[in-house]
Amino acid sequence: MNAPTEFARAVCPHDCPDTCAMRVTVEGGRAIKVVGDPDHPPTQGALCTKVSRYAERVHHPHRLTTPMKRVGRKGEGRFEPISWDEAFELAAARLSEIASRAPEAIVPYSYAGTMGLVQGDSIAQRFFHKLGASQLDRTICAAAGAAGLKYTYGAGIGMLTEFFGESEVILIWGSNPIASNLHFWTRAQEAKRRGARLIAIDPYRSLTAEKCHQHIALKPGTDGALALGMMNVLITENLLDHAYIAAHTLGFAELKDRALSYPPARAAQICGVDEQVIVDLARLYGSTKKAAIRMNYGLQRVRGGGNAVRAIACLPSLTGAWRERAGGVLLSSGGWAPVDSHALQRPDLMPGWPAKTSRVINMNAIGDALLHPGDTTFGPKLEAIIVYNSNPVAVAPDSERVAAGFAREDLFTIVLEHFQTDTADYADLLLPATTQLEHLDVHKSYGHTHVMVNLPAIAPVGEARPNTEIFRGLARHMGLEEPALYESDDAIAQSAFRWNDKTLEGVNWDSLKKTGWAALNLPDAPFAEGGFRTPSGKCEFFSERLAQQGLDPLPDYLPPYESEDGAPELAARYPLAMISPPARNFLNSTFVNIESLRSTEGEPHLDIHPFDAQQRNIADGDQVRIFNDRGAMQARARVTEKTRKGLVVGLSIWWKKLAPDGRNANQVTSQALTDLGGSATFYDCLVEVERA
Repeated sequence: MNAPTEFARAVCPHDCPDTCAMRVTVEGGRAIKVVGDPDHPPTQGALCTKVSRYAERVHHPHRLTTPMKRVGRKGEGRFEPISWDEAFELAAARLSEIASRAPEAIVPYSYAGTMGLVQGDSIAQRFFHKLGASQLDRTICAAAGAAGLKYTYGAGIGMLTEFFGESEVILIWGSNPIASNLHFWTRAQEAKRRGARLIAIDPYRSLTAEKCHQHIALKPGTDGALALGMMNVLITENLLDHAYIAAHTLGFAELKDRALSYPPARAAQICGVDEQVIVDLARLYGSTKKAAIRMNYGLQRVRGGGNAVRAIACLPSLTGAWRERAGGVLLSSGGWAPVDSHALQRPDLMPGWPAKTSRVINMNAIGDALLHPGDTTFGPKLEAIIVYNSNPVAVAPDSERVAAGFAREDLFTIVLEHFQTDTADYADLLLPATTQLEHLDVHKSYGHTHVMVNLPAIAPVGEARPNTEIFRGLARHMGLEEPALYESDDAIAQSAFRWNDKTLEGVNWDSLKKTGWAALNLPDAPFAEGGFRTPSGKCEFFSERLAQQGLDPLPDYLPPYESEDGAPELAARYPLAMISPPARNFLNSTFVNIESLRSTEGEPHLDIHPFDAQQRNIADGDQVRIFNDRGAMQARARVTEKTRKGLVVGLSIWWKKLAPDGRNANQVTSQALTDLGGSATFYDCLVEVERA
């Protein structure tokens, strides 16, 4: 007799603005099909190529299904199975001993392997807070942009995605939505069919840029200068909404002086584009009320990333584009959701909180942190690291340093994972975690304005356990008695949102579980009458909060650390800028081990301009070596005019063990941090390239 077919609702957990609703077909306890939910307004029944194969990932033959302990050297990836009790006992013994004398010698490492609020950082954060462990500054992806928005708008908020379809001009700035924001691209295509003009601003002619009316290929890291050059034209040609500026902004006089120091000729020289391009762009933008900007995080992964986001975020307040629901800017909508972070993470569990908190380690500098011997400034040497929802040996910058840190035999390493990743190879204990189809979670989105619930569609595969249950087990075996460590997933999810917030009027946890999602109550044009979340309630061109920190209160252009302007001697040795945006079939390092997706990517490639290739005697298809003082990697050259002269592009991020030379793009990236937010500077990187 055939097993009955069942259907379940789920939410895509991955680090993508779309946060799609999914329908899961289950037969005999196995997920056999995952599709987009046609009833969910942002998803409209469509999933990306990656997530449409999610069932293949859940039931992958290499899925981790039992706890394991290391039997070989660090990095060899040799393990033997053990029971959960043995795993917890081994972990508890080592962690308890360290915590008894130096709790800050323990550090977590996690990011957005799941965007779920329950399986992300609820029980896990409570556990580390209770121990008094070092805290992790989770800034690897979006912190510079988030800071730029915070100091300009007050939070990570912007226009609503559904109204891009009505826009008349759309600037797609530092974004490749065909690969990383599919449902926004659907709206942009709607606008295009209605006659809107689409302009891509990106150093690389991506799949998206190829389908826009215009591509402005500026130098990487110069987006702030372009925005200031546009401001100059808007001001000098009076393409301004003076009434909006007077009523809803702060610091226009100061911003005007700053913008006047960036005439189009100067901005063009910095950006490496024609002066007339900037003038025409500003005139088009300033003369179109339904003008929308879709930023993404690529533009802020350089030294001046936070300032660049601030500068771009000022533009719609200058022209009054916020008056229209199809005007404004969107980088993140995540700040609209009334998440109760305190209830989820319980920082009050830290010993001595709030007067005293544990030290903070920036995740982008994890390589240096793991190799630090410890002193009175740094604090105790790191002796234990627990990795979950991330793969730092592949994704963290300056990878040689990261791998060297994880290779320390005296570092006790626990990894919670679905697969034996590059990082898992260095684990002392490797613990199998559930995937999204096997546990409860609740989600906000940074690309639309719905909150969503994920219910388990199948039982855990093998002996896999949810992150929450694994941290409860660690706490129990360590004898920790704090009740907050043992709350159920359902109770945690119920506490995730401030249900009395006006954006959730009429919604509660029980109703959300029944409906699957709820749209936040927001006006169509959220800033038509001001109402920003800054201290002044206005769009703050001039930020008093930045001034109080001794930082520039106005947006400005900061040259990349690694550039002719920022480091001419380094640029003489390593004359090519390198960026490593996501490959279409990967999502950070997720999905790289799915053979059907990896085979589509083929192998690591490096796109190089014909002029730069000719200078180095490189032909299309040659194996090349990309290198700088930090490290080297190899890739197959693609000689193409998709990249501008002086720029090479390596679509990423490959697992090292699945790359032909055992390396990836982060061999050459740096641990340097952005101007605001302490974020990573992945795209602020100089290299040289030679035939391998």
